[in-house]
Amino acid sequence: MTRSCLLLLVHCILFIFISSTTTATATATATITIPLSPSITKHPSSDPYEILNTLAISSISRAHHLKTKTITKTHNNNNSSLASSLLVKTPLSSHSYGGYSVSLSFGTPPQTIPFIFDTGSSLVWFPCTSRYLCSGCSFANVDPTQIPTYIPKLSSSSKRIGCKNPKCSWIYGPEVESHCQDTQTCPPYIIQYGLGSTAGILLSETLDFPHKTVPNFLVGCSIVSNRQPAGIAGFGRSSESLPAQMGLKKFSYCLLSRRFDDTPVSSNLILDTGSGTGASKTQGVSYTPFYKNPAGSNAAFREYYYVGLRKITVGKKHVKIPYRYLVPGSDGNGGTIVDSGSTFTFLERPIFEAVTQEFIKQMGNYSRAADVEKLSGLKPCFHISGEKSMSVPELTLQFKGGAKMGLPLQNYFAFVNNKNVICLMVATDNGAGPLLSIGPAIILGNFQQQNFYVEFDLANQRFGFAKQTC
Repeated sequence: MTRSCLLLLVHCILFIFISSTTTATATATATITIPLSPSITKHPSSDPYEILNTLAISSISRAHHLKTKTITKTHNNNNSSLASSLLVKTPLSSHSYGGYSVSLSFGTPPQTIPFIFDTGSSLVWFPCTSRYLCSGCSFANVDPTQIPTYIPKLSSSSKRIGCKNPKCSWIYGPEVESHCQDTQTCPPYIIQYGLGSTAGILLSETLDFPHKTVPNFLVGCSIVSNRQPAGIAGFGRSSESLPAQMGLKKFSYCLLSRRFDDTPVSSNLILDTGSGTGASKTQGVSYTPFYKNPAGSNAAFREYYYVGLRKITVGKKHVKIPYRYLVPGSDGNGGTIVDSGSTFTFLERPIFEAVTQEFIKQMGNYSRAADVEKLSGLKPCFHISGEKSMSVPELTLQFKGGAKMGLPLQNYFAFVNNKNVICLMVATDNGAGPLLSIGPAIILGNFQQQNFYVEFDLANQRFGFAKQTC
């Protein structure tokens, strides 16, 4: 769907909105718990190769989006904050198409909507109005007419964002005000997400948790989307993200290990507004600092969570990676980000080739499964049929400060073809055409984060992790 078509549909549906001057009241409590919620759909295909190929393509498309993303905005540091300490836990559940979701409630009275949990973007948006249109959602086996939607006219706290409202400039930059008229509202937005996109208008609404409300929360009301079967909860570093608008001190999660199914079991996403600086470390957690990308001309890179990956080790062998891939340069290219919205970790092609060649070398006793590689889009894959035990080298990521993430085998190799073949669950571009040597060179996806306690310590600007059964 083209950009002009998206905008036309948005403008055609604006008449359904009503304005309200009702102001919500902020309340507080000691704790709030939000689950990362289960999906209600199943993957449309039972073919394991097709499922893996879909996830590999999705991971690569997501990487291309993150690497080439461009936005124009300012970063307002005057984020709203809540006066008292708050710990929120929300259920976090996996989807067959590779993501994790949470349910959040907006409006007065509250309307509960599922959102994909995404640390690689910042705007929070939901499918909106009874006329919401989602095309291309069949990949998630979703009936577009059954997608849960938010209805603005049912909420007394729903208000359009004005063009001169400072929150409008969070999305469009300060220059938007020079084009404002006295009664003009903030322009419609269009957002790209790799294979998908969404478009809508900006609202001020109340975000509601048990025992706590967050008034005047900037949220996107999407009227039309492509390949977006749920809204997005943006947890990035920009002013419009949920952590920034809530003034969170930290957030953390532990992703359930799954094999691309929709399980009713969920883990928790924990939101902590805290009080003071919160300098203490969580027991047993290793930390490495967050970095800001110098970004060059691309301000979009500043909303990513960059970490200082210094070494990748396969078995006991340190894989040599050129420094320019490990640290973002003045042009903003290079470096490692943590992205819950990516399924498989993405490695720029030279890094991928160095890592996979080391695996191939150390697993020389196993023959390559070239047929599976072609069908799944993953490599290397190895035949293990008839083996009573396997000797597989450990994959370890070492970060600045000495923090080491030794991945469990199931986080980087997966069994396919009735456990007769294992494949490395890491992605790169398809090898056709020039290298995409822009943006982050390494994207740490959610498959590699499974069964780790993961902490984004925003107050102290550091990333923490520890092995944990979720």
